Amino acid sequence: MFLFPVVAIAQQPWYKSPSFYYIWMNVGNVNFSAGEANYPSLALDSYGVPFVAYQDEANSNKATVMQFDGTNWVNVGNAGFSASEADFTSLAFSPTDGEPYVAFCDWGNSEKVTVMKFDGTNWVNVGNAGFSIEMVDNTSLAFSSSGQPYVAYWGNPDLTVMKFNGTNWVNVGTPGFSSGYVDFISLAFNSVDSLPYVAYQDFGYSQKATVMKFNGTNWVNVGNVGFSQGAAYYTSLAFSSSGQPYVAYEDDANSDKATVMMYNGTNWVNVGNVGFSIGNAPYTSLAFSPSDNLPYVAFEDWMNTNKSTVMKFDGTNWVNVGPANFSAGPAYNEDLAISSKGEPFIAFTDSVNMLTVMRYDSVSVGITELQQSKFSLYPNPATDKITVEITGETQTNFLEILNIEGQQLLTSQITQPKAQVDISSLPNGVYCVRLTNDRAVGIGKFIKK
Repeated sequence: MFLFPVVAIAQQPWYKSPSFYYIWMNVGNVNFSAGEANYPSLALDSYGVPFVAYQDEANSNKATVMQFDGTNWVNVGNAGFSASEADFTSLAFSPTDGEPYVAFCDWGNSEKVTVMKFDGTNWVNVGNAGFSIEMVDNTSLAFSSSGQPYVAYWGNPDLTVMKFNGTNWVNVGTPGFSSGYVDFISLAFNSVDSLPYVAYQDFGYSQKATVMKFNGTNWVNVGNVGFSQGAAYYTSLAFSSSGQPYVAYEDDANSDKATVMMYNGTNWVNVGNVGFSIGNAPYTSLAFSPSDNLPYVAFEDWMNTNKSTVMKFDGTNWVNVGPANFSAGPAYNEDLAISSKGEPFIAFTDSVNMLTVMRYDSVSVGITELQQSKFSLYPNPATDKITVEITGETQTNFLEILNIEGQQLLTSQITQPKAQVDISSLPNGVYCVRLTNDRAVGIGKFIKK
């Protein structure tokens, strides 16, 4: 992975204190999983440390969970800790003991649901393994505020939610409460009314989106069933701080672009424009930032060579969070999480199906000296041209120059170890340089004066 370039800048008369430039940065190494990773599920612990659960091809397709220790991605307990193949892994943290839990379809138990937790040393079963009545698909795990784990799944073929009461897994309301076959299940708790809600693609209503909640006795519809205009794929549920439910999905009625709707207490209404992404937006993943109470959506961006894009609703429009298509290459299976400080994280798999996690974070743009860079920029400050010099293996690199809002201003392909880039058209200011190839992303910065 590229590091920041060596930059030694004489203090300028206008300089008063370090400013900050926000950019999507790799969290540890790219492609950190030992092999192919399916069904990645990202969650942050109470300290904002990212964890990711997945089906681990390098360990017989069993479940593995890894965490970032500040430098590297390391296994949480043993890799491949499940007894057998684990499909549809879903990760969540208990709000009471802070322990990570994983739900999955357990091939060693007739493809029924199993939930395991990490007790600080080992992964142990929560209740019986394979506790569901039938084989399942599409698990989604969430916790009540009191720390009870709930899991939603469909099986044969209706939707069921179960919870662990401390001894056994028991049904929450009537099992199989949906009108029929469902897909893309998203279970979440509303912190305002403390009730579980579930969003899904509803085959009983032309594959449109439906949301239901458990009122303490029954599962009831939240607004109209099948409220989306057309079929809704990759439904993802989240709540604003005031408890309003929002659902993001790939919108079949609007050229498979991203759409977000919210329930206003009476009806489901669009949040901004329908189909707000430029093109197809599979793997939609929705989360709210606790710092600004705005909805963010991540997706695979078909109009930008299948790279990852994250957008947020600013109250009027959907705008990019940083540049669009920020991943180094194609990205699939996006899962978005936002820390209590408002830092967005995204996990995804790449073209060889290995895991990468990125974070949208600030980079100081004051006086800086960082060693052991893989590319350098000079002169700095610059007037008309900058030279980009790459050390080590040379391959085709895509260079972008962005302003402090993350807008892409100049692009170039670099195929030689040293290249000059004309910046004479840029106004004076601070700029970020992003250098990407099929394996890494490098970040640098310079001042135009």
